[in-house]
Amino acid sequence: MARFRLLTLNSISSRGLSRLPAEFTHANDEARPDAILVRSADMHSMPIPASVLAIGRAGAGTNNIPVPAMSARGVPVFNAPGANANAVKELVLTGLLMAARNVAPALRFVDGLAQEGAELDKAVEGGKKHFVGSELPNQTLGVIGLGRIGALVADAAIKLGMKVIGYDPEITVDAAWSLPSQVRKANSIEELIRASDYVSVHVPQVAATRHLINAERLAIARPGAVLLNFSRDAIVDVQAVLAALESGQLKSYVCDFPHERFRGHPGVVALPHLGASTLEAEENCAVMVVDQVRDYLDNGNIRNAVNFPDVVMPRESPFRVGIANSNVPNMLGQISTAMAQAGLNIHNMLNKSRGDMAYTLVDVDSAVPEKAIAGVRAIEGVLSVRYLPAQP
Repeated sequence: MARFRLLTLNSISSRGLSRLPAEFTHANDEARPDAILVRSADMHSMPIPASVLAIGRAGAGTNNIPVPAMSARGVPVFNAPGANANAVKELVLTGLLMAARNVAPALRFVDGLAQEGAELDKAVEGGKKHFVGSELPNQTLGVIGLGRIGALVADAAIKLGMKVIGYDPEITVDAAWSLPSQVRKANSIEELIRASDYVSVHVPQVAATRHLINAERLAIARPGAVLLNFSRDAIVDVQAVLAALESGQLKSYVCDFPHERFRGHPGVVALPHLGASTLEAEENCAVMVVDQVRDYLDNGNIRNAVNFPDVVMPRESPFRVGIANSNVPNMLGQISTAMAQAGLNIHNMLNKSRGDMAYTLVDVDSAVPEKAIAGVRAIEGVLSVRYLPAQP
């Protein structure tokens, strides 16, 4: 009999699914799933069954998932940050080189040649002067966002001989340690844009980053600068980019997000969202998110949820309770009281919060009766409660 049932909304790498034990089943038509695994499928318009305990996104972005609604239900939404970082880095470098050497317009020129033989050779020799590019050494790359991808891009650019300036006001300690020492710190996006020949954006799409690159910021770019966007489309204002291309403020816009207004524009290279489209990245994302979802279902541990803090506690008892709750005062006291009233002795407890959300793991010394679960569930602000006895 299946212990947990998973609904797969997209084709999930078999390498990831193979990490599920036999008592975990998965199908693309599961009616009452305990968890959902998804890549790009839009979940905003689909009814999400009440049985769902977790959602795993085999990728970094979670814009296709109704995260606030899941938070209100106490359902963690997992993603796979960094699992596709190398794939995105390689595509950013591809875009960088394409822009530097005018590869896209050169390809369009060659594709439009109808001559043959000697006439073709003559047309090629006559036309190539229009596509003279520049080499990357000593050019300056500005990297906005210095997470895993941004750091890899910065490192690769330095190895190509470029100067690199970076900006990230929310950089983590781990990310800072991973940065090459040659990366110069900018104090603002404006300072970075003014100093850069190429600007590459690597930030998540949230309300604060919508149109982060706008007309005001493009107006201070170096004339003939190149903008690269392999993060999310709405981070860049399309109208502002087109205006900057027309004025010559921008030489090129290279992105992973086609737009109807880009069609036929000589200054735009728009790829069909290829950032994570490698076999290796798909496998890495699937492995990472499957492991996280499995650990949550089995042990209640949370790693890399976009709506809850990381809470990982080694088991010191076979009897565990996982509690998702609103981040309100005296929650731990009320949970402890409910446990004590049910005659349970707390062996270990870990609680962490993230914004409005909090999560608590409690290991107790004896089996947890239903009345204890009901007592915790009745506490105002508790969103979900799970009893997680260790499996034999």
